[in-house]
Amino acid sequence: MTHAALDFPREAALGRVFRVDTASVWAEALDHDRLTRIGVGSLIAFQGSNPSEFLVGTLDRVTRDLQEEALVDEIGPDGDVPVEIRQRDLLRVVLLGTYRAVDGIRKNTFKRGADSYPLVESLCWVIDGVNLQRLMGLLASQLEPEKRLRLGAFVADPTAEAVADGDRLFQRHAALLGSTGSGKSWAVALILERAKALAHPNLVVFDMHGEYTPLTDGDAPIARAFHIAGPGQPADDDHALYLPWWLLNQEEMQALLLDRSEENAPNQAARLTHHVRALKHDRLVADGKSELAKIFTVDSPVPYDLEHLIECLTADDVAMVPGTNGREKQGPFFGRLTRLVSRMDARINDRRYRFMFNPPADHLGYDWLHDFAKRLLGTSPGIKVIDFSEVPSDVLPIVVGVMARVLYEIHFWTTEDRRTPVTLVCDEAHLYLPAGNAGVVDLRALDSFERIAKEGRKYGISLLVVSQRPSDVSRTVLSQCNNFIALRLTNDQDQAVVKRLMPDSMDGLTEALPLLDVGEALLLGDAIILPTRIRLDAPTIKPTSATRNFWTEWNSAPVEEDALVAAVEAMRTQSRRRQQ
Repeated sequence: MTHAALDFPREAALGRVFRVDTASVWAEALDHDRLTRIGVGSLIAFQGSNPSEFLVGTLDRVTRDLQEEALVDEIGPDGDVPVEIRQRDLLRVVLLGTYRAVDGIRKNTFKRGADSYPLVESLCWVIDGVNLQRLMGLLASQLEPEKRLRLGAFVADPTAEAVADGDRLFQRHAALLGSTGSGKSWAVALILERAKALAHPNLVVFDMHGEYTPLTDGDAPIARAFHIAGPGQPADDDHALYLPWWLLNQEEMQALLLDRSEENAPNQAARLTHHVRALKHDRLVADGKSELAKIFTVDSPVPYDLEHLIECLTADDVAMVPGTNGREKQGPFFGRLTRLVSRMDARINDRRYRFMFNPPADHLGYDWLHDFAKRLLGTSPGIKVIDFSEVPSDVLPIVVGVMARVLYEIHFWTTEDRRTPVTLVCDEAHLYLPAGNAGVVDLRALDSFERIAKEGRKYGISLLVVSQRPSDVSRTVLSQCNNFIALRLTNDQDQAVVKRLMPDSMDGLTEALPLLDVGEALLLGDAIILPTRIRLDAPTIKPTSATRNFWTEWNSAPVEEDALVAAVEAMRTQSRRRQQ
């Protein structure tokens, strides 16, 4: 005889089913005293189609009413039927999964979803105490050891591990959402810490505020630090990253340099494309890449001379051509490229764009992109943190977008049998993945991420989208996420976004979003068998995102005036690194 992990004796039943529909099951409580000791969110089990099957759901609503019940056995002499007022306690439960003590040749299994529904008059039980501990242990044990990603403990049973399927969490994209101060950065640090324990993790973190820098410091860093080169970038900084202009594809370059509302924009786009293609061809021939010169496209990342490009465009802008009677006349592009050349000069001289238009000389080498790919997509080390905190907000989308597109395309063109899966961690995603109207430059960045969201799974590249304002994040990107770690969300618009992304049956669970404590989260999606509320573990190395204790600090330490002077100088140089 099989020993069932969960025990549901008849005498311990909480109630009996009286209504069933496709969304929920309603039961009437038989044990009113016990009902007062459980609450919304408790797990409830219903007898299934056979004695070894139980359907498990979460208690979504409890209502108490009074019902008039005719006492037909006590009809009076005059034929009157007496009526008794009876109290009823009703429970609504949303089904989540199925537990089977015997499942073919397997014993004690749990699966998501319900293959059948409870019958009317079926008994139900609350899952608590030993049964709850055993169920949580059963959920954890069903995952293969190499797939286990411990995130914390279940709120319903702090002794039980909350374990997600690491493969499923990253395979189909994930979103980590929560209001400011809810614990998002700690959750990201925890996931990176867990990934570090693997042999060859591969994650690239887009750090918008430099808060993950502590993970790259010390004797045993979790990740390697990089940062986008700033205006006053020292030449010998090995951690600085540049994105030279020749990495831009045709659409990105036109979005950055053209004004589409201008009458001459089509002419400018045509000449820009023509000269970029010609310069790339000449460079390939000069480098002895004659075969590649026959098949490359204008979007191929081939270095070329930017000054030469401006010279070519300027020549077109002032070119005179032979006319009638031996007289010269204005060429077809005379005066039509003036504004384009002026905008290019302005970009090149704008020190904020130094990372793109004024990189070190070695970044013009043909092999530079090889080294770039090894640094950011290699696994020595496997976790890379790119600090974007010193990038001005108006150019941030184009920087992040070009970075994401280049990494994606390198991964895309890697042969399938040699790809190592990689995840891009998009911190503060609402800053560069807007849901509303976006400018031409912003749209190019958004297109890169939406392409990854829609196609990345097939090529082993995924997104972990992190945001405090999910209502401001691209619907296309969020809709492609199959897993959600939802921390406290207090804004009703943000709550509505999460609820829309969830099945209707999860409404009761998502109603708890504004009530979650710091560090508590709802874990929903493919990565966990039983959607539930968990308390996240604290990471060993904390990011620099902790909420400051205003009242306490105002009573403990004065402002250091020399720190203010240093801050002013940092503001002038647009870099904090010169203070270090």
